[in-house]
Amino acid sequence: MKPTIIRNKTMFMAPLHLISKQLGAPLSSELQEKYGRKSARVIEGDTVKVLRGEFKGIEGKVTHVSAEKRGIAIEGIKREKLKGGNVDIYIHPSNVLITTLNLEDKWRQNKLEGQKTKSEKPSQPSEQKESIKVEAQKEQKEGSEGKEKKEPKKEPTKKSQKAKQKDTKVNGKTNKKRKSTKSRKEDSNGKHSRK
Repeated sequence: MKPTIIRNKTMFMAPLHLISKQLGAPLSSELQEKYGRKSARVIEGDTVKVLRGEFKGIEGKVTHVSAEKRGIAIEGIKREKLKGGNVDIYIHPSNVLITTLNLEDKWRQNKLEGQKTKSEKPSQPSEQKESIKVEAQKEQKEGSEGKEKKEPKKEPTKKSQKAKQKDTKVNGKTNKKRKSTKSRKEDSNGKHSRK
């Protein structure tokens, strides 16, 4: 397959969750020095500056990010309808520069700073931890004492074996394993027949 076809498939035929990852924009030089990375995904609340196109030079906050339209809506960039009212114009994030980041989301802040992004589990008070350890130790002791007290298994005697054999006998005949369906067919037909 040609590289152009592969590129087009990854860009224009991608599912929404992958398109959402493609909505990244370059960071300003100050932010690049601070966070040690060149780009970030644009979210609502970021302040961006338009670098290319009809609205070049306009700076404003991002009001909406649309994966379906593959663009971002910025405050102050609107178009008037013929019947009245204003409509947002969506600009591709590659045409803008992020000047300030919205860091209300702690997960995003940790990701930008290179820290672990997993949320910490709520820590238990030290008293509860100690009581749990003590209970676990008691259970281990009880378990080890119980193993020592158990007697070894006795081997079955001849009398018990004979009693078991009597149980298996029914009306003077011992229970035999059923013949397989294959052998039953042979017996009934006298020949080996398969279906």
